[in-house]
Amino acid sequence: MRPGAAASRSGAGSRAAGEERALTSVAAGDDFEGEEPAETPRLWHVTLSVSGDEAPLQEVRRALEQLAHDHPFLLTSRYANDHAEIRYWEEARDLHDAAAVALRLWGEHRRTAKLPPWEIVGLEVIDRATYHQRISEGYGPPSAAPVGVHPF
Repeated sequence: MRPGAAASRSGAGSRAAGEERALTSVAAGDDFEGEEPAETPRLWHVTLSVSGDEAPLQEVRRALEQLAHDHPFLLTSRYANDHAEIRYWEEARDLHDAAAVALRLWGEHRRTAKLPPWEIVGLEVIDRATYHQRISEGYGPPSAAPVGVHPF
């Protein structure tokens, strides 16, 4: 339901437009005895896809090579004059943290690496076990070219 909407399932208890509903918290406490959230960093395989207006191939390659230098965990980049795909391993507490870092990567390095002003059009973040399972079953990401920056 949209915020401020005044309808409810039963029709009773409707709120006036703009009226706030009180939120209540639920304590996890004893509900999760013996279970502690995993705080240990894990490895996540990240594939970031970007695209935009055409740029000279030599400039795209140079920019991706600089990004690889600035971000040493970069495994491989594939590029064309209007899109690129970057793959790397990220160490993070959970998927949310790994995805947040990945979504900032292009923008934060745009100036220093002189990356094209492309937008992020795709993001995949999978845990290490899923990555290796996909590879072993033959349906994982296409085999990466040797580590480095390569044309599509």
